[in-house]
Amino acid sequence: MPQLGLLPRRAWAALLSQLLRPPCASCTRAVRCHSQGTRDLSPQQMVVREKILDLVVSCFKRHGAKGMDTPAFELKEMLTEKYGEDSGLMYDLKDQGGELLSLRYDLTVPFARYLAMNKVKKMKRYHVGKVWRRESPTIVQGRYREFCQCDFDIAGQFDPMIPDAECLKIMCEILNGLQLGDFLIKVNDRRIVDGMFAVCGVPESKFRTICSSIDKLDKMAWKDVRHEMVAKKGLAPEVADRIGDYVRCHGGESLVKQMFQDPRLSQNKQALEGLGDLKLLFEYLTLFGIAKKISFDLSLARGLDYYTGVIYEAVLLHTPTQAGEEPLSVGSVAAGGRYDGLVGMFDPKGHKVPCVGLSIGVERIFNIVEQRMKTFGEKVRTTETQVLVATPHKNFLHERLKLIAELWDAGIKAEMLYKNNPKLLTQLHYCESTGIPLVVIVGEQELKEGVVKIRSVASREEVAIKRENLVAEIQKRLSES
Repeated sequence: MPQLGLLPRRAWAALLSQLLRPPCASCTRAVRCHSQGTRDLSPQQMVVREKILDLVVSCFKRHGAKGMDTPAFELKEMLTEKYGEDSGLMYDLKDQGGELLSLRYDLTVPFARYLAMNKVKKMKRYHVGKVWRRESPTIVQGRYREFCQCDFDIAGQFDPMIPDAECLKIMCEILNGLQLGDFLIKVNDRRIVDGMFAVCGVPESKFRTICSSIDKLDKMAWKDVRHEMVAKKGLAPEVADRIGDYVRCHGGESLVKQMFQDPRLSQNKQALEGLGDLKLLFEYLTLFGIAKKISFDLSLARGLDYYTGVIYEAVLLHTPTQAGEEPLSVGSVAAGGRYDGLVGMFDPKGHKVPCVGLSIGVERIFNIVEQRMKTFGEKVRTTETQVLVATPHKNFLHERLKLIAELWDAGIKAEMLYKNNPKLLTQLHYCESTGIPLVVIVGEQELKEGVVKIRSVASREEVAIKRENLVAEIQKRLSES
């Protein structure tokens, strides 16, 4: 399968134009198909999505995670003030009985609520589920109002940076497994971000709102972010300029060492704690063999309020075709970080459970994989049917029903056409069009001789076998294919 990072520039342009197109752009119906920011998935799309989810979940399980689920909606009071400026994007449900409810905005806050409510102090879990955000439904870079998240989290008190390093290793395993092309994982620490704000002169009351602005640097140019901080949020221009000096810095472990020597940042206790953890993190990432995929990036802020330590975000890179060109980022496909205080916000006594986790951007990845398949003309089977039970003669429905029941009872995936007297050519065409590899044929002659024929759709070879050996022969052929 071709890798995304190896696509030519013209193919990239076509792919990105598809991603930027709003849903139902080609729909000519007078009535809108469905709510903006949502979409239906065809059987072909579901096959692609399920393959992506299977790969992601198998990686989570390989690392010892247990599956869990939470309700699609929560008490509104449980969700408010957990997301900072993004709280305004929550979907509130109409009061129908005294409870004010909201659809879940992510899978992290419900997980923290679950830990506090059940007094769980240690857990490694994964969760795949839909979340809802009242964002502008432009579908830029795979953004929807309803979308699927795949989360992995480690809760509990452990030695520093060991769980955090494993989360980054999981990200690398999944992105390598999906073969999306070259990627980079940006890391930072919220304590470094806050320390940077402090030494630059940002008032503490503006930390979170300025953090939200910095988080937009992957979507907006620095001059636009600077304008927002100064004109809209009242930050002094010279303070914004000092922040600008830092957020342009990115590199590897050497940059961590360099920041230890920074005359301003090295005077801030919070920043030094964050830098110390990042130094240890890079040691573990080197041992995992993934340090080259990680970049310490001071522009990474992660706007959600609940992050307290290490934060990270994975982006895909367009491999340049011209020497000396900068890699072209095509958007975030995974993100996460440490949130040590969130569980305590739900606990009546404020007991904290340190947590770190990651979320895989399924919608973004799905869009990219789908477009890649279209670019290269790859076809998808929408069913897993292994055998079609067929007949060349009339009045053989009862025999087909008995045969297919025997196959189903043996765990074999089988189909038959829902007609009393289907034509054999129609049945064979159905196999070819749907990718069914084997046909079991029963007719008058076969019934007299106590045999059935097994036909290979690909080679068109037929062989007669005893009726009682049918299941064993099919299972043998399927195991060899």
